[in-house]
Amino acid sequence: MPPPALTRHRRELDEHLQSLVSRVQPPVLDRMIRYHMGWQDVDGAPSDNRGKALRPSLCMLACAAARGDPTRALPAAAAVELVHNFSLLHDEIQDHDRVRHHRPTVWTIWGEAQAINAGDALLALARLAVLQVTPGDETPALLSARALDELTLEMVEGQVMDLEFEETFDVDVAAYLTMIEKKTGALFDCSLRLGALAAGASQDVADRLGRSGRLMGLAFQIRDDMLGIWGSQTQTGKAVAADIRRRKKTLPIVYALSLSGESGRRVRDVFSAEVVSEQGVSDVLSSLDDINAQRYCSELAGEKKDEARAELRDEKLSAKGVAELSEVVDFLLERHY
Repeated sequence: MPPPALTRHRRELDEHLQSLVSRVQPPVLDRMIRYHMGWQDVDGAPSDNRGKALRPSLCMLACAAARGDPTRALPAAAAVELVHNFSLLHDEIQDHDRVRHHRPTVWTIWGEAQAINAGDALLALARLAVLQVTPGDETPALLSARALDELTLEMVEGQVMDLEFEETFDVDVAAYLTMIEKKTGALFDCSLRLGALAAGASQDVADRLGRSGRLMGLAFQIRDDMLGIWGSQTQTGKAVAADIRRRKKTLPIVYALSLSGESGRRVRDVFSAEVVSEQGVSDVLSSLDDINAQRYCSELAGEKKDEARAELRDEKLSAKGVAELSEVVDFLLERHY
């Protein structure tokens, strides 16, 4: 069960998001967005197929940890969630993902061009939302808008690196960690940083919470990489070892490729083929077992989690708020394989 802090403000967040999306025209754009957000089915009937809303929840928890009223962070939380979903819509096209949350993705229904438009609309709505932070006081809103744009740009840089890595075997662990720090860590940084700014916290506190979020994002992505190889279909909504079948160079694979020896050569041979056979999947899994890749990734994720929690040790932060943030981080990283 998720900790109560993770779902406490879900109703207010959904209401705020839907009020932002209500301004969108024409009707097909509204339908694509509401379908992607999980509020409607493909025919426009109400449904509940929402994601975890992890990043906006962390934004509001960071606001509380910075001794602010978490509802003040609603516009910032909504902005972060909209940026996240903008990135998902575009990623689904780039990665040719046909399913998310056990449903067809937007581009498979309305086409790639319209899905790109839907993603662009979400990004524009995010930029409008963040300007609503602390009405009547322009400074936090402008600081938040700058942070949102800078960290969104960093996220896009990470996505570009990720696509580049698909075309080469010349990727080491350090380069891979830099990529996921940008692609995933930047938006986690944004979530906690914007929560602090909404609370009226100092730049020092906002930076500290941002660093904590960035490390959380790294740990989260490493665990997600593990799920892509060792997670069950119930957990991921995808076939077991889906990332191997897609020849996706996630951390376990990059770690294997960085090592000399038979295990690394076997992984390289399988990933060099145009199509990965079931025998190829078995060979890669066996090679990863031989080098203890799962333990390596788990220990690295644990290190990043501990570093993230260390950043939260600050007397300027609320003890209760820090405890709730830490509880959510522990929950996110206690997924089993």
